[in-house]
Amino acid sequence: MLQHEKIILRPLNNNDSTELALLANNKKIWDNLRDYIPFPYTINDAISFINMVKDQKPVMTFAIEFDGHLCGVIGLVAQKDVYRKTAEVGYWIGEPYWNKGIATVAVKLITEYGFDQLDYVRIHTGVFEYNTGSMKVLEKNGYKKDGIFEKAILKNGQIWNEHRFSKIK
Repeated sequence: MLQHEKIILRPLNNNDSTELALLANNKKIWDNLRDYIPFPYTINDAISFINMVKDQKPVMTFAIEFDGHLCGVIGLVAQKDVYRKTAEVGYWIGEPYWNKGIATVAVKLITEYGFDQLDYVRIHTGVFEYNTGSMKVLEKNGYKKDGIFEKAILKNGQIWNEHRFSKIK
């Protein structure tokens, strides 16, 4: 468990499935996520996801809890081969919890965890060009923009740029 004041990152558990499905079944959230995350997002999707990540060793995927309530998910994805000292970070916050600074704290906590406990040297992510809120979260946490991958993403039938950010330990 990782914590800063009212924000806790903890492993997901079976009790999270209902709230996870309610929060994730939101097109505004899905518009900023990769397509392997289903939409509409059902209770069965939530159960499958929790079952997939709940026994991770080390824990790489966390529930984001705010004031005792599940409000999103954040995780690190280990890279392989010559990139094995790098992880990709991904996260989302349920719409009722937007603009409360939760994502900023969650990214801070998981970045510290990745560097200090998992011994990663680099953490990176890609952000769709229209997701300026996520870009601000990363910048507040010391992530630098590595560049823009032009016309790299197909989302909702449109081609978009991807902004790549990273932080070095």
